[in-house]
Amino acid sequence: MSCFFQHLAGHSSRMPEESSPKRSPQNIPYKDLPHIINADGQHLFCRYWKPATTARALVFIAHGAGEHCGRYDELAQRLTELNLFVFAHDHVGHGQSEGDRVVVSDFHVFIRDSLQHIDLMKKDHPGLPVFILGHSMGGAISILTASERLGDFSGMVLISPLVVASPEVATPIKVFAAKVLNLVLPNLSLGSIDPNAVSRNKKEMESYTSDPLVYHGGMKVSFVIQLMNAIARIERALPKLTLPILVLHGSSDKLCDIKGSYLLMDTVQSQDKTLKVYEEAYHALHKELPEF
Repeated sequence: MSCFFQHLAGHSSRMPEESSPKRSPQNIPYKDLPHIINADGQHLFCRYWKPATTARALVFIAHGAGEHCGRYDELAQRLTELNLFVFAHDHVGHGQSEGDRVVVSDFHVFIRDSLQHIDLMKKDHPGLPVFILGHSMGGAISILTASERLGDFSGMVLISPLVVASPEVATPIKVFAAKVLNLVLPNLSLGSIDPNAVSRNKKEMESYTSDPLVYHGGMKVSFVIQLMNAIARIERALPKLTLPILVLHGSSDKLCDIKGSYLLMDTVQSQDKTLKVYEEAYHALHKELPEF
């Protein structure tokens, strides 16, 4: 699908510095890439998937930790077939966006940037309903984004969302150790994401492993602390949610505990809420199941 360059070029609010020397981590000038500039002055790479006919709604996709929005291309194209205008960006520190790799000063930066992008698209397409779709850490971003703008979204889809900490990772001793390490060694690596846990689809696993825009290094202590902060905020946010919610989760997901999706279903006040569990499926449902 088109990245919709012409649309972007006509909006100075998105790209005010045509002669900027700023370059992406891949050394491409941002003036040659669709992007927005966040409140911290960081350039965020964007993607746009426009339907062939008049759009019925806007859909913002929030990607997961260590990956980038390009990994949702197939899903986005399927959504455009439903006449939905899909858009996304690489979060700070991810993919083709600026920032130290998989580092964020505060998890709320992800929410703030998402709302900025959504507001820009709402301004360009007034009157269209807005949906938010998040996978993994993007699920946490989606929940917190929706809770910050209650009533703004027509619905939310969560794929294998991060809602609770994995019990193996977040034992009281490990949590305490992480907080101490964050004070003295914030850049210490706590290990990388296991590609084998992402998908049962061998082709997809190989794609993930070989993707140069995916972060294959270890998750830093400081980033894990921000994920823990997000989980604490989600616990407070869930009871506020009343919008329609569809949650999809694999029963064999080793990266985001399915207990979080059950907790979400029990806690949100939405009248329209559905949890669909895919037996024995892994983390990246949109990359391994024929239903997608």
